Amino acid sequence: MISHTALQTTNRVIAAIFGGYAFTWGLSALGITAMVTLGIDFHEAETGMTLVAFLVFLGLFLWTFASASMLRVWLILAGGAALMSLIASMLQTSLLS
Repeated sequence: MISHTALQTTNRVIAAIFGGYAFTWGLSALGITAMVTLGIDFHEAETGMTLVAFLVFLGLFLWTFASASMLRVWLILAGGAALMSLIASMLQTSLLS
């Protein structure tokens, strides 16, 4: 039988990798879209957000293991990812129309 500690560790690893990736992806999509809206070339915006995304993902990864509340971690990672992705999608749609 799997111990409680092993389940907690597995939860943190999954949150750190997949939740951190989703949050970082949402942030990158929103950042690139916002910069393109402001008139910055797409490839420059993409490069800039890639550099920022690396640091954000690292910070989120470490924070996931340092946080006392996994509920807070999942709410911030999943909620932030969903919210930023939705806003980026709406902004992209308005740019294309």
